[in-house]
Amino acid sequence: MTETYYSGCYWLARQEPVESCAHRLGSFLQELGTLEPSWDRWHQTAASFEKARKRQVAPDVATLSKLLGTKANRFMDMSRFWLWAGENEAEMSKVVGHCGSAATHMSSACLLDGHSRGQLAERVLTAHVLTRVMRAMALAWEPEFGICTSHEHRELLTAGRFPEPGTFVGWVTYLADFRGPVPPLPSPVQVEHIPDRGTLITLTQEKFSASNPAHVALAADVQARLQAAGLLTPLRPWGT
Repeated sequence: MTETYYSGCYWLARQEPVESCAHRLGSFLQELGTLEPSWDRWHQTAASFEKARKRQVAPDVATLSKLLGTKANRFMDMSRFWLWAGENEAEMSKVVGHCGSAATHMSSACLLDGHSRGQLAERVLTAHVLTRVMRAMALAWEPEFGICTSHEHRELLTAGRFPEPGTFVGWVTYLADFRGPVPPLPSPVQVEHIPDRGTLITLTQEKFSASNPAHVALAADVQARLQAAGLLTPLRPWGT
């Protein structure tokens, strides 16, 4: 069975207007376009692949504000989005999420998913690319927490429980500065601080896998150290 991967960033109770969410989404999409050729063209969904290919979305604030402000994409004070990219149906990526809500019972989020097959996976499932994806998320969305890992690793960690964002680590993990300083971590972990944002933690330059006992053990060690430092806690309302 092929191990599948996702990247996600999360924050809680940060109310923002549609235009602000559109600016963040546009910044993220534009940065993705510098990392992978197929991520340079994003589309809305449609009844078929061919019809959806004709619904390309320009990543500018005006276009995205109009899209996020439609009745279909607004729910209470939240703006929702679901976009896809890809040259064929077998190798498609999607960016989904919601932004702008002041609600404290559900986090805002942006997810990059669906890129785990074919030549696309060979190009993007590397520590170099996925660390840059997480950096792009940190810069565009200003989240409290971010993670890139496999769905299988997440299930291994949560053992069927709800995977609460902020409470576990992955191949690449992001922690906002206001969570606190990151303690020393063992080799081969790489740590990078993003000024005025937070810290990226990349476990290994090898392709991380839940089927590799050494990778799982390293993730568990880093998780224990971050938990001891009080850095792996549930999301809290923004600014508290």
